[in-house]
Amino acid sequence: MSSAPHPVFFDAETVRARLTWPVAYSAVRHAMIGLSSGEVRQLLRSFISVGEDKTFAIMPAALMGARVFGAKLVAVFGDGAGRRTHEGVVVLFEGEGGAPVCIADAGEVTAIRTAAASAVATQALAAPDADRLAVIGVGRQAAMHIEAIAAMRDLKHVAVWGRDPGRTDAFVQSMAIKTGLHIEAALSVEQAVREASIVCTVTGARDPILKGAWIGAGGHVNVVGSSNPLSAEIDADLVARSRFIVDHREHVLAHGGEFLRAKAAGLIDDQHIAGEIGDVLAGRFVGRENSSQITIYKSLGHAAQDLAVVEWMRRQTDSPPALSAAS
Repeated sequence: MSSAPHPVFFDAETVRARLTWPVAYSAVRHAMIGLSSGEVRQLLRSFISVGEDKTFAIMPAALMGARVFGAKLVAVFGDGAGRRTHEGVVVLFEGEGGAPVCIADAGEVTAIRTAAASAVATQALAAPDADRLAVIGVGRQAAMHIEAIAAMRDLKHVAVWGRDPGRTDAFVQSMAIKTGLHIEAALSVEQAVREASIVCTVTGARDPILKGAWIGAGGHVNVVGSSNPLSAEIDADLVARSRFIVDHREHVLAHGGEFLRAKAAGLIDDQHIAGEIGDVLAGRFVGRENSSQITIYKSLGHAAQDLAVVEWMRRQTDSPPALSAAS
C-alpha cells in the first residue's frame, strides 16, 4: 500500500489569493521559454464532444526541469450566446515516485495564467509607448486581461465592446471602479480598436469579428478566445498582414483557427508563423521588428502554463510569510 501523502487541493478562492500577477507573470514566462527550448514535454490536447458546444479537453505536459508532470482536465461549455465557461481541475504529479501531489481549480488557474501570458506577450511585442487598450468581450477573461495588462503598462484609455450593450455598460462601470482606469464602452468592434495600440480578443466567436482593415500601423493584437480549429476571432487579412507569433507552433498548425483559415484561403503558408513567444522571451528571436509593424500573439493556452503556476503554489504551501508578502 502506498504511503504517499494525500494531494494538496487548491480551490478557486485559494488560487485567487495566492496567484498574484507578479507570480503568474514569472511562472508563465518560464513555462513558455521551457516549451520553446524543449525543456517541456507536451502532447497536442485531445477534445471530446459531450454535446452541442460542449467539449471535454485533456491537456498533458511534463516540466522536466521541475521534475513534475500532469494534465489539465477541463470542460468548455458554451451558452449559445457567445459566452463559454471553463470548469475542471489541474492535476500535478511528482517525478520521483509518480504520486499525485496537487489538485487545483482549473477555471481560476486558466483565468489568471491566460491573462498573464497575454500581458507578458504584450510587454515583449507591443510598441514601447503603446498605452491604449481595446478589449473585445466582457467575460471573465476580459476582466483579467484589463487587470493583467494594466499591471504591466501605464494605460491611458481602455475601450470595451460586447454583444450585449447593457452587460457591456455594467462591465465597464465595474472595471472602472475596480481599476481606477479610464474605461469606455464602444458601440462597435471597429470603434473600439480604431485608436487602440493594444487589442485583446477574448470572445467565444465562431467567425471573425475583428477585421485587419481596422488595426492601425504599429498595433499589437492578442488573439485569445478561440482555441480550436473551427473558430476564429480575427479575419484572414489581419493574419496575413501581421508578424504572427504563437505560443506553440505545433499546436497552432493543428488548432489555430485564424491561421488555418488564412492558410486555406491561400494567403499564407506555414512559414508565416514567425516564431514562438518563448524564443522571443529568451532573446533567441526578435519579436517586433519596427514601429509600424502589426504584431499578433496567438494564444491557445498550454498545460505547461497551468502546471507551472500550480507547482509554484505547491512549493509555497510551507512558506506563509512569503505568500502574504506577495499578495
